[in-house]
Amino acid sequence: MSQHGLDADRLSLITEHLNKHYIKTGKLVGCQTLVARHGKVAYQSTLGQMDRERDKPLRDDTIFRIYSMTKPITSIALMQLYEQGHFQLNDAVSRYIPEWKKQRVWVSGSGPTMQTKAPDRPVSFRHMLNHSGGITYGGGPLAIPGATLHPVDQVYSDLGLTRGARQDLESFVKKLGQVPLRYEPGERWMYSFSTDVCGYLVQAISGMPFEDYLQKHIFDPLGMKDTAFHIAPEKVDRFAANYVRREDKSLAVMDDPQNSSYAKPPVFVSGGGGLVSTMTDYHRFCEMLRRGGELDGARIIGPRTLRLMTQNHLAGGKDLTQVALGNFSETANEGIGFGLGFATTISEVAAGSYGPGDFYWGGMASTIFWVDPVEDLVVIFMTQLVPSGTFNIRGQLKNLVYSAIVD
Repeated sequence: MSQHGLDADRLSLITEHLNKHYIKTGKLVGCQTLVARHGKVAYQSTLGQMDRERDKPLRDDTIFRIYSMTKPITSIALMQLYEQGHFQLNDAVSRYIPEWKKQRVWVSGSGPTMQTKAPDRPVSFRHMLNHSGGITYGGGPLAIPGATLHPVDQVYSDLGLTRGARQDLESFVKKLGQVPLRYEPGERWMYSFSTDVCGYLVQAISGMPFEDYLQKHIFDPLGMKDTAFHIAPEKVDRFAANYVRREDKSLAVMDDPQNSSYAKPPVFVSGGGGLVSTMTDYHRFCEMLRRGGELDGARIIGPRTLRLMTQNHLAGGKDLTQVALGNFSETANEGIGFGLGFATTISEVAAGSYGPGDFYWGGMASTIFWVDPVEDLVVIFMTQLVPSGTFNIRGQLKNLVYSAIVD
């Protein structure tokens, strides 16, 4: 029996599958996959190219845009401050964002005739950590220009509260207080700017710029040397191109690494989607999670706090099919709950997939990860293809990985 209890021949089918169905067909330009169990890497592959236009092969140390895989890092940072007694989960976030004290909830109508009401309860830290506070994404990160928006999302647009906003984190979050909540806090779930708010709360509570806090309290202790909100000049050669899938299924460059907005520090430091990282760095973050919050002597979060974060916090223990609004997120809804920064499988029968009790998330460029405490497993997949819902790579990898567990 191997030290990780995984069948090597079965794991090799991952390479065959990805090459046959994605790399050779041109559906993906390149990808990296890592499978680790009991702290031992059992499978790792680097396939295809990092920059098709320059004919550059993907490297083991390639830097990727991880987009919403930033969210679990931000959530861990905020819960570090929870552990220090700065807030309780049910506390109103208006303690630190006074501009939110007079928030209203949308009832009907739009524009000047919009009807709103006072919320039944204030937006809490729990609501921000699990996307249940009435905040939206202003139509979604991939909203079609010119498409009809919900009246609340139209307010986001009118105020300039959109992805890539050219305003700093503090002004962005304070301006959010002018937008009606889409629904009563705690009653529904909607993917949103909530984790960007969490990033601001880290900044407001700690008294440190958000990016500096992450560097000091997460990246440096974990040795995450290539994880940041922008690319240093000496690292551009390792930065992958990002591709978007056209309607005709061909791929076009969405962000050229040699002419990228990531070349300089952003004005808006996004805790919801702003980081770049490598497979090595994100594996260190995931290995910390697998070990209950500690890695190589660095305690990042307490094991009981992490257990609290990875439970289902949706009202009444429901799954996302019962409470989710909108059709954009980084997860399917069936059999899936949501905790404080992570989705979690609460019914493998309803989900039609392995791994009850796992916790995970993904990113807009089709990156994904999950940690399974029951199987003591970490899986990470890196690529650069927008939109993330193009292929169900997470589901396919689950089939391949779990069928290789033989102990």
